[in-house]
Amino acid sequence: MNKKVILVALLLGAFLQAPAGAQPAAGAAPSTSIGGFAEEGVAAWYGRKFAGRRTASGKRFNPEAMTAAHPSLPFGARVRVTNLENDRQVVVTINDRGPTTPGRIVDLSLGAARKLGMVRKGIADVRLEGLD
Repeated sequence: MNKKVILVALLLGAFLQAPAGAQPAAGAAPSTSIGGFAEEGVAAWYGRKFAGRRTASGKRFNPEAMTAAHPSLPFGARVRVTNLENDRQVVVTINDRGPTTPGRIVDLSLGAARKLGMVRKGIADVRLEGLD
């Protein structure tokens, strides 16, 4: 098949599958409300090695800030993270993409990991809950 025909077919298919109203109005900020979102799995943390580097959101990484990397949640979304091993909680803002290690659901900043009591172990079983 011609490459142009394939491209048009793919674009048309994507257009037809997109739900009505899926795109924000021009100039409108994307919604970061993720109330009702919940996920459980393994968290890890990343720290000083990445300090000052730009995250996927364009912000510079601060290991002491309450931030996290998630593969799909919108940048700016706030998430309550509960360490299921000790019930400690922290609220983080999603500002990066990750984790890249299979089996993990979130990478936390060093500061967030410290508040959750998971720095020494390096990983923890957590529950993520989206906040409005």
